Amino acid sequence: PGVLAPFPWAPVTAQNNSPNFALLQAHYIRGSQGNYSSPQRSSKLQGSNYYEPMLTLAILPEAELREIFGTLDSLAPLHEDLLGRLMGLRQEDGTVPELGPTLLDWLPRLQAYESYCCHQVWAKAQLDRRKREPAVGEFLRLCQESAFSRKLELWSFLDLPRSRLVKYPLLLREVLRQTPLEHPDHGALQRAVALAQDLVGLINRKTGEAECRYYQQRLSYPDGTPRHPGIDRSNLLLCHGELRNSKGQRLHVFLFQEALVLTRPILQGEQIMFQVQGRPMPVGQLEVQDLPDGGARLGGALRERGRCPPGLLGFL
Repeated sequence: PGVLAPFPWAPVTAQNNSPNFALLQAHYIRGSQGNYSSPQRSSKLQGSNYYEPMLTLAILPEAELREIFGTLDSLAPLHEDLLGRLMGLRQEDGTVPELGPTLLDWLPRLQAYESYCCHQVWAKAQLDRRKREPAVGEFLRLCQESAFSRKLELWSFLDLPRSRLVKYPLLLREVLRQTPLEHPDHGALQRAVALAQDLVGLINRKTGEAECRYYQQRLSYPDGTPRHPGIDRSNLLLCHGELRNSKGQRLHVFLFQEALVLTRPILQGEQIMFQVQGRPMPVGQLEVQDLPDGGARLGGALRERGRCPPGLLGFL
């Protein structure tokens, strides 16, 4: 929020003569003046309001806090570095000659987000498991009711770096749009936009692969049932979620790159696992029907072409 919003604090010369600088600068400087959405401020808030109190009060051990918060504290210095570079570029009249070379030099540092984003699926599972405990749940409830949280859960803050990262191409495209074609910075800004898109695309792909591996490891096969090769070969989990069958039973469905799997959540020790129900269906043997909104529900809609696989009929 506010990434591309008006910023009346900026000098008139910056607004009129260098809109590209003002737009990018707003993302950082508005935050340092009190906007909770800035990379620097949100990271410090999570440390002082969640991590440190939970460690001091022995609500969670430090090892588990590191598991939940991941490499969050390593991200803020990246943005502090860019903020310093932007301020160093600014001339006395509020203008800046060129942004592109600075961005091209700095953007590769966003690769640090890869380890944080790839770890999120494990971090959320750990947080979800721990917040069911009375002491942890009560602490998080009190935090959510406090003014600093803006009524948001802890996970909303932990997910901010990922959601902010994917906005970088949008922000830089807007900077490029406001830069005249004949401006000497235009070419460098074009390359910066392409670099940002490539970096975000790579991190998104790696994050998707990490999520896929996580759920592959959480599948529980009945005794004597071999693992499905199509699931193990998949590098991406396209989507997953809860469905109810015709008997009112709740099933968790995973659509992997090569197979669709029906499962039932079970608790093994302290870990939530997903017990495979029936035989997974290869994606190549599925038919998909696009139903209009409000269309009639079809009984037994999950089927292979021409037949339903053995072991699955009881769940449709």
